[in-house]
Amino acid sequence: MRRQLEGSRAIAETVACCRPGVIPAYPITPQTHIVEALGTMVRKGQLAPCRFLTVESEFAAMSAAIGASLTGSRAYTATSSQGLLYMTEAVFNAAGLGAPIVMTVANRAIGAPINIWNDQSDSMALRDSGWIQLHAPDNQAAADLHVLAFRLAEELSVPVMVCVDGFVLTHAFEPIDVPEQEIVDAVLPPYRPRQVLDPDDPVTIGAMVGPEAFTEVRYLADRRLRSAPPAFERIAAEFAEAVGAPQRRARCVQDYRATGADTVVVALGSVTGTLRDVVDSIDGVGVLTITMYRPFPAEEIRAVLVGARRIVVLERALAPGASGIVTSDVRSALAGLDVPVQTVIAGLGGRPIGAASLRELLARPGLEDVTFLDLREDVIDRELGRETVREPIAERDGEAAVESAGERAGA
Repeated sequence: MRRQLEGSRAIAETVACCRPGVIPAYPITPQTHIVEALGTMVRKGQLAPCRFLTVESEFAAMSAAIGASLTGSRAYTATSSQGLLYMTEAVFNAAGLGAPIVMTVANRAIGAPINIWNDQSDSMALRDSGWIQLHAPDNQAAADLHVLAFRLAEELSVPVMVCVDGFVLTHAFEPIDVPEQEIVDAVLPPYRPRQVLDPDDPVTIGAMVGPEAFTEVRYLADRRLRSAPPAFERIAAEFAEAVGAPQRRARCVQDYRATGADTVVVALGSVTGTLRDVVDSIDGVGVLTITMYRPFPAEEIRAVLVGARRIVVLERALAPGASGIVTSDVRSALAGLDVPVQTVIAGLGGRPIGAASLRELLARPGLEDVTFLDLREDVIDRELGRETVREPIAERDGEAAVESAGERAGA
């Protein structure tokens, strides 16, 4: 039944329906409402049996999740921004150990300078950590994707991040249908780990691996991760059938008027809703929404984009010195096709991405390889002007040293 809910609350209720056994949590904006709600459910006995662990850091949260998962408990946590970076070592370890943890990442900008608002810099920074990454385009998808994430993680023994735009989705109230407990139970069976630490049957998990086998370990991990797209499509179809809502079926990529369009805009996350509204009034323009970003669904993306004359990738993160992150993946998927792929950097640090700006952008006859949407040229020009008149410190210090030496010689 659809209810008016905050996105974070809908995620928390859906996670609760997935029956996690251990939830290690450390608060950081804007994911805090999720773990607060889950902690309240555990305290009131509404989510049992479940251990809610208040740990001392994000690194501890992921470390505890790994331990819980490897001892046979379904583990969940959530984080954001600097918190995700703080747990980086453990994030890589979780993937390397094949621990099927599910983690919500409430996407937020990375400092410095400090910024608590939304972009996708955090999850993009860990895109190659070995986790499956799912990006929610709206709050209904944000809730549903968590059920799919637990099933996918445990079926493949691979951890999964569900990335949800901070504030834009996490703090937005809208009608959301949280799946019923019996539906979740039908789609998500009890957790049966592939490997488990048991004092009565001791084994070593996470032993050192030398040069003679490390490449093979990495090859097998990559092979397992690449099996995710077909498994995700199958599980998503089962879930949509179970809830009786074909329109809620998630796909690795969502085609909105993109097949056969001259121009296709590729994007991840909540901005795709605005993009769809914009292209409704523009002929020959479509939107391709990427839900599964890792592993990258190159074949699915190529199949949709093969006939386009121009691809515009709307990026919510920046790789300094290399421009577009998603753009490089899209270009690889389209290798051999003579089609321009242009990057638009937009919405960094929570700057709004307005429909008017997008319409003006798409109406331009040509774009540069890299365009910064709504860039404040006056601010840039003023700062660059200041730099041109500012004497370089090293040069100034050098001149002072020469003058001092000359004075000493004269004396």
